[in-house]
Amino acid sequence: MSPERSYAYRRVLETLQELGPSKLQHAEQEQIRVAADSLLFCGELAGDLAAQEALIDSRLLCDRLCESGRWEQVTADRLAEDIRACGPEPVREPVAA
Repeated sequence: MSPERSYAYRRVLETLQELGPSKLQHAEQEQIRVAADSLLFCGELAGDLAAQEALIDSRLLCDRLCESGRWEQVTADRLAEDIRACGPEPVREPVAA
């Protein structure tokens, strides 16, 4: 785990604390927390299906929050990026020379 991932995790938790029940239902807060936890403790995203699903589900949640008018796009994008940053860097394909 890198300091960057730990810092991203802290940002997610701070966002949850700031917004709390006024902007997120309990189940939504839990979904975000599970996604951040799964990614933080994930060694390699490519091999961890649970972390991949959590990442996708959290992005879909952020999209739904915007579509419903409950959140601004910038807030949802920032949270989605912070959740993603909790995890390892994606595996990059080698570039042919």
